[in-house]
Amino acid sequence: MSELPPQTSIKRWLVTTNHKDVGILYIATALFFLVAGGVLALLFRAHLWEFGGTGLLTNTEYNQSVSIHGLLMVFWFISPLGFGFGNYIVPLQIGSTDMAFPRLNALSYWFFLFSGLLVLLSFFQGTTWANGWYMYAPLNVPIYNPGYTLTMGGNTTILALTLFVMSTTLSTVNFLTTIHRCRAEGLGLWNMPLVTWGILLTVWMMLFAFAALLAALILMLTDRLLLTQYFATDQGSSLLWAHLFWFFGHPEVYIVFFPALGIMLETFQTFTGRRIVGRKWVIIAMVLVAVQSFLVWMHHMFLTTINLPIKTLFMATTIGISLPFDLIVFALIYTMVKGRVRFTTPFLFTLGALILFIIGGITGVFLGAVVLDYEFRGTYWVVAHFHYVMVAGVTALIGGLYYWWPKISGKMYDERLGKLSFAVYFLGFNLLYFPMFLAWETPRRVFHYPEGTELYHQLATVGAFVIGTGVLLVFITLAKSFISGPDAPDNPWAYSRTAEWAIPSPPPLENWPNRPSYASGELEFVDDATAADGGAVAHERTGEAESLEADHEDHASIWPFGIGLGMFVMFLGLSGLTPYVADFATARGAELPGTAAGSESILYPIISLVGVGILGIALFQYGREEFNAPEMAIAERWPFEGVGTTKTGIWFFLASDVVVFGAVIGAYVFMRLHAGWGNFETVPPSSTIGLINTYVLLTSSFTVILGLVMAERENKRGLLASMGVTLLLGLTFLAIKGYEWSQEFAHGIYWFTELQYSLYFVTTGLHALHVIFGLLIAAFMIYRIVSIDAYLEDNRPVEFFGLYWHFVDIVWVILFPLFYLM
Repeated sequence: MSELPPQTSIKRWLVTTNHKDVGILYIATALFFLVAGGVLALLFRAHLWEFGGTGLLTNTEYNQSVSIHGLLMVFWFISPLGFGFGNYIVPLQIGSTDMAFPRLNALSYWFFLFSGLLVLLSFFQGTTWANGWYMYAPLNVPIYNPGYTLTMGGNTTILALTLFVMSTTLSTVNFLTTIHRCRAEGLGLWNMPLVTWGILLTVWMMLFAFAALLAALILMLTDRLLLTQYFATDQGSSLLWAHLFWFFGHPEVYIVFFPALGIMLETFQTFTGRRIVGRKWVIIAMVLVAVQSFLVWMHHMFLTTINLPIKTLFMATTIGISLPFDLIVFALIYTMVKGRVRFTTPFLFTLGALILFIIGGITGVFLGAVVLDYEFRGTYWVVAHFHYVMVAGVTALIGGLYYWWPKISGKMYDERLGKLSFAVYFLGFNLLYFPMFLAWETPRRVFHYPEGTELYHQLATVGAFVIGTGVLLVFITLAKSFISGPDAPDNPWAYSRTAEWAIPSPPPLENWPNRPSYASGELEFVDDATAADGGAVAHERTGEAESLEADHEDHASIWPFGIGLGMFVMFLGLSGLTPYVADFATARGAELPGTAAGSESILYPIISLVGVGILGIALFQYGREEFNAPEMAIAERWPFEGVGTTKTGIWFFLASDVVVFGAVIGAYVFMRLHAGWGNFETVPPSSTIGLINTYVLLTSSFTVILGLVMAERENKRGLLASMGVTLLLGLTFLAIKGYEWSQEFAHGIYWFTELQYSLYFVTTGLHALHVIFGLLIAAFMIYRIVSIDAYLEDNRPVEFFGLYWHFVDIVWVILFPLFYLM
């Protein structure tokens, strides 16, 4: 499918892969989840009107509302809204026709949407997740919460979050490849717009942070679905979760805020009429924050048993990360001082965001000091500080929505109504969150608070409804504009500086009238056909072999939607797996308190199988589909000039997978050290089996290399034989692994028996799952070789498969000594 239906057709939005359409889908869906999370917030704020609750919610319903509100806002609203703008704007700002991988872009959206729908669906499965958005251990596993944690709704929520992380991984790989490989001629990294810089640094942080979260979620899912013991023991389980989660959690603050910061920097330039003061230093400061964000996570753990010198070190890094932000804040203020400010609606929102962020930053310094953190941690001081930082980002994103609304919709909005929405929103924000500083002694996560603070909580509840009214006014303003607003000019802002304002509003499907270029130092549109005939400009770029005539680009595919639907159905079915595993475990003598709270239903296995079927068909058709997304013939690609676009994307994906395995292996090392390294016995009965499997996998890597040589020589029989042997060796590895596991089962050893067995089965099982994925790819490639003589003219897919397969083999080389020799 390549023809894109009109925007008035529902089919258009199901099949589109165009970056602008995907951006609109992200923005609209994120705003939907804003409403869902906002309704939950209004519910529990109303419940907090009086000490002990008004009775509007039960205890469990209150916990559910607070938990899902946090999850929806942090994961399904703030970041996706920023990346909605990223999808729409970044390719325009860097001079690209689309994202590097258009179908992958659509797939990431469908994973995002279906993951959010899973969260909402969990409310209808008894009881949804009710243990906070940070999901602390051991409250996150069934064994300690038989009353409600062991529910299909709770499982569904964690599965939904796992699907969301898969979405962000796809999006991260796509943005990194696009920004590094698809910039217009002459557009170096230093000269990129600050919005694009914000997105670039965000996705670099996401590449590693979300991989750590994915590892943590995999381990938690094995605890919840398969009843392993990662977070259910007294051997460091709580500390393990805290390390894994906060290694993700603190960078997540900047992951959320950096797209908003880019918008603040861009709008300050536009509405002060001058370049941001100290632009180069601002970029350097942002890079420093991105790097330092991975060096401060333990300040969330000052109340744990970590020794004081380590706490002091992380107190220093926490204070240190505020210094680059000081530079950025002063740059913004000085830009206003040196410029001529125009108080438009977008600027009011981004100025408001700056004010709120300053308050959030100052109050956060208190939490960076170990002694003060002992007092404030677990109180409403943290709640207020957190929202002044995170929702400051939301405020800037709303400013971005107003800023780019004319470009996206082609309509102007009522400026007076827009300013009214800001005034109500800003008043409501401070009425909601500032009283929480005054009521700081209130404990988090409960609705009982000191009686003397009741007035502050009532003010906060009033503020919640006022800020809700402000958001409603934003929606009314934009709806009125869309229905009856005047047409927007190509550039409604006098001092805008970026490329999206040089084309019509809304932009055409292919974005540009001719190829954009910055080779002369400013944006030009080059007619390559004329240049090739000896006209205006002739281009002589190193390595340029392609014709300057652009290939036809496809913009439609139904299979990303199909894959997303398959994952949705399969994950929904998996949520009902726990009772079956519980019965299996208890029949083998395991004592599992609380598992009786779940009830078996044959419906869930059926749903899972249906999902697997849908997923298999969609993936197969996705692989067969002829979809043309031509690479830009002339582009800035530093520092990846010598690496192809697809290969670059694979390297980024493998970097993320390195972190996943690193976290899982790190969990094994952490738990074993905590229990005493020598107290663990080697689980496999014989190191010989592991050694044989090591030789089997290393040999399979050699046959993949041989296959690449055969493909380069266009030797079909040799290629087919090499891939076939690789497939057989992979199956041999799995067969030997299956035999090894069966020997453990025969001796009454299962993944739920003890912690050391959980560590062994889960870690080696995750590796085996990667082997299975690789074998499925190999089988598909063999099908393509047989059916259409694939990979003989273009052997790159064989090389790409080899990269993945070699990575899987390297992981096994690390696992072998850990589990078989130590």
